[in-house]
Amino acid sequence: MFYKRNALLLAVGLATSLGAQAADYQTTVVAEGLEFPWSLAFLPDGRMLVTEKPGRLRIIDESGALRDEPVEGLPEVFNQSQAGLFEVALDPEYEENGRLFISYACGTASANHTCLISARLQDNLLADVTEVFRVEPAKEGGAHYGGRIAFLPDNTLVMGLGDGFTYREEAQNRGNHIGSIVRLDRNGGAPEDNPYVGRQDARPELYSIGHRNVQGIVYDNAGNRLIAHEHGPRGGDEINIIEAGKNYGWPKATHGVDYSGAVISPHEQLEGMEDSIVMWKPSIAPSGMTLYRGDMFPEWNGDLLISTLAAQEVRRVRLDGRKEVEQESLFEEIGARIRDVRTGPDGAVYLLTDAENGQVIRIHRD
Repeated sequence: MFYKRNALLLAVGLATSLGAQAADYQTTVVAEGLEFPWSLAFLPDGRMLVTEKPGRLRIIDESGALRDEPVEGLPEVFNQSQAGLFEVALDPEYEENGRLFISYACGTASANHTCLISARLQDNLLADVTEVFRVEPAKEGGAHYGGRIAFLPDNTLVMGLGDGFTYREEAQNRGNHIGSIVRLDRNGGAPEDNPYVGRQDARPELYSIGHRNVQGIVYDNAGNRLIAHEHGPRGGDEINIIEAGKNYGWPKATHGVDYSGAVISPHEQLEGMEDSIVMWKPSIAPSGMTLYRGDMFPEWNGDLLISTLAAQEVRRVRLDGRKEVEQESLFEEIGARIRDVRTGPDGAVYLLTDAENGQVIRIHRD
């Protein structure tokens, strides 16, 4: 099934008097019939990999056809509530080593973790599957795993994690991985220049702490900065510029309240803790994120495109250093929760809809 639609992009929520540029685009459904797709990666040969939250890795071939049989060889995935199969990301040297990384929830309802494997794709099979990292300690329940991955210029890997929902106080505890961003070498070890290496009271893999549930993370090569966003509670979704060894406040400082309306903290900011550079209240529920670099939509170059669940849109955010200068709401006419957004090698924007009959949608100009 394919459809095309012209639409006018309307600027909303501008942080300054700068006007967003209207642009015409078309939407094409590339693939459908995916069960709650979560992450998308582009292979050099023109194929795409898509993860489905219940625990399947799927291949879309060069013509846009979804292969019927899932890729074999995945470890057992714990699938409950927010737990499941998360990110698929290609090694920065994929064309030389054929390696990819996959994050997922592993374990049982009473003892589970965010886990990370590396593997090599051979036709429709994962080979050389190796677990390289798992969050410690185990937690109970099926909420707040994080799982998004980005690579830094030195080819180390960063992965955003969650606080497990009922374990939120542990996001301030450097003795575990809960509510943090970790930095790993590609074999899962802690690089020697990580900020807490050598400290007896801290896990060496930690890069930053004080996070609630990191759902998007990208590295901006032009700006030499790591950018992440995370879910707040009721209000208080955030974009942060991540720096090694910094504390991002959760739950001691937050702009949100509990779902019951109860106060989590009387503090929106605290000395020694980093405040967000962008905050949404009420929540938009940010999910994936891409830093757009491409020729198809040159007016968006250097902007963040953030998929959202509650707002059912993509939010375009322009930053000037640490300052937000523009926001725009995109693709609302699709009318779906959007789990992921990616910049394709062709410069088009690709979306994953968060649904039982999920779709891969291409946003493009002809």
